[in-house]
Amino acid sequence: PLGHSISPAMHNRVFEKLGMDYCYMPVEVSPEDLGTVFAGLRRMNVAGFNVTIPHKIRIMSHLDELDPLARAIGAVNTICVKNGKTKGYNTDGEGFIRSLEEKAGISVQGKRFFILGCGGAVRAIAMTLAFKEAEKVYICNRTLSKAKRLTEEINEKISDCAEAVEQIPETIKPFLQGCDVLINGTQLGMNPNENISPIDKLLLKKNLIVSDIVYNPLMTKLLKDAQQLGCTVVDGLGMLIYQGAAAFQLWTGVEPLIKEMSEVAYGLMTTDKEDIKS
Repeated sequence: PLGHSISPAMHNRVFEKLGMDYCYMPVEVSPEDLGTVFAGLRRMNVAGFNVTIPHKIRIMSHLDELDPLARAIGAVNTICVKNGKTKGYNTDGEGFIRSLEEKAGISVQGKRFFILGCGGAVRAIAMTLAFKEAEKVYICNRTLSKAKRLTEEINEKISDCAEAVEQIPETIKPFLQGCDVLINGTQLGMNPNENISPIDKLLLKKNLIVSDIVYNPLMTKLLKDAQQLGCTVVDGLGMLIYQGAAAFQLWTGVEPLIKEMSEVAYGLMTTDKEDIKS
């Protein structure tokens, strides 16, 4: 439910801190009302808005323009309104990459990534990694055909960048050993199933960077296992913070205050243990 969203508190803290006459508010919209609400928003004096599930794909047909990356991903989470015209972006992948770069001190360019899962978040992350010149993106999913479809779409944009991997330990191990970063793009490990990891810890290696898109709990079993091995770990909350920061800059043209956004997000995570939404 949007009532548990972290985003309004993050954005409004920065608006207040910078003395900006903006307000971020959640609005529940049913699928059947999407077109009507969208038409109303574009006529109002709004800088833009975020879109979340289940509207990220359906909203695209209402937009005047799409950012090339959003078009490649096939989903939109951020919309800018300028002079009555709307343009859609997807900042999810950028949010993940910025979090990874800041927390792990790694540049995406030329690196090899192993991603577990094949959902919407993985699609955004994998396509953005390809656009940002990752050397290789391996997609590992329980249903291999889904992973193959996604890698084919990525390779249509960036030739020979992605490869599908069957989700069995003996297949995973040699691929993972040659990678720089492991990403859990599944919901395994999310509250209330904190004791589940998407991968056997015996497959991890010491010099691996391990990242999880799950942020409730902040330290998933996967991250705990990796940390015990001496891996650098990156929790999932940074992705939410940085995708919001990217949206903030698109709407306002102003550099967001990452420190303040982070303080709000991590503060809420320590006081509210429910399944908080972005």
